[in-house]
Amino acid sequence: MIKLGVNIDHVATLRQARRGREPDPVAAAAIAEIAGADQITVHLREDRRHIQTRDLKILRETVRTRLNLEMALEEDVVGIAEKILPDMATLVPEHREEITTEGGLDVVGHRARCFEVVSRLAAKGIAVSMFIDPDEKQVEAAFDVGARIVEFHTGAYANASVAADISAETKRLHEMAELAVSRGITVNAGHGLTYWNVGALVTMAGLHEFNIGHSIVSRAVLVGLERAVADMVTAIRRAETAQLRKM
Repeated sequence: MIKLGVNIDHVATLRQARRGREPDPVAAAAIAEIAGADQITVHLREDRRHIQTRDLKILRETVRTRLNLEMALEEDVVGIAEKILPDMATLVPEHREEITTEGGLDVVGHRARCFEVVSRLAAKGIAVSMFIDPDEKQVEAAFDVGARIVEFHTGAYANASVAADISAETKRLHEMAELAVSRGITVNAGHGLTYWNVGALVTMAGLHEFNIGHSIVSRAVLVGLERAVADMVTAIRRAETAQLRKM
């Protein structure tokens, strides 16, 4: 079964709107786990716009599933990861002016630094994933720098509105997943995924997990976080079951 990582960044975004104490992403993580999350994902940004170092430290002590730290290649965050020791680190691009992560990490253009960071984190026993666009050169570069996990940026697929574009992006994701698997790389996927578009990706080769945040937190505002997480688990399971019936 495909696993679900729940990104709780936007719980912290709501808290930081008032620079207050609530809602607490640590409490959100516990609720998400109870509701069926297999992993908690957080992005410790350089500008600390949502998740704070304090949050990460407490989450390391309280998360009972797996803790996935999304992080840039910046030295201060790499140093924090080496001390806190998340179960997995997902290397992502980061720009202060962006609203959200706008694309995958350019491993080809930052090959030396990626190799250094992957080596350092792996030496600490941290599994390392590269958040990349579904592109052949990026898959090969991720393999070359030592990463054995990739998370495909699904933004182009999620944002496509014309049937032909949706089909093309779906095909690209499936083809790049097959390439990754042929290199012995575990495949994850995330960004812009919702209850309605996640189903078409469950048959990606080697797909291990989805990482989903905004759609779940948005639904949680209306129905509560526990139900929002459980509903996403249900959406994934239904899609898996439907695919099995076709076989």
